[in-house]
Amino acid sequence: MRTLIAYLSYSGNTLEVAELMEEKLKEMDCIVEVHRIGIDPPIYPEKYDIIFLGTFTWAQGATPDEVKDFVLEIGYKPANIAVFGTGETQFGGDELFCKAAVKLARFYESRWEVLKIEQSPRGSQEIKVERWIEGVLESEKYLIG
Repeated sequence: MRTLIAYLSYSGNTLEVAELMEEKLKEMDCIVEVHRIGIDPPIYPEKYDIIFLGTFTWAQGATPDEVKDFVLEIGYKPANIAVFGTGETQFGGDELFCKAAVKLARFYESRWEVLKIEQSPRGSQEIKVERWIEGVLESEKYLIG
């Protein structure tokens, strides 16, 4: 399965999730490419079976401008986007926690639940990331045969 992990990270938390995902996907024999939003050249979404899109939540639940630009670069709504996000419940509570990721998943009508990570994925949240990836891949394999 050919996968892309596209992410934006300022503090390093979303980067850590992306790196953990890359490691897990490779263990599962996926072809993995990584795209740093706002840094790397545009992608061709049709090349991938699954696109993992990661962001943090900015300000009062806002999606960072670089991620909005990435959405515009794609130019359409691929059906194969699974969204993950990092955030902090201490700023805005559950209502704003990973709100940018939730908005992206709704925009793309993602068939997968959003993966929400409190700050860094280290520790017990690593298992959460791994299980989420396994669930996404399992459902995608079922859909593509």
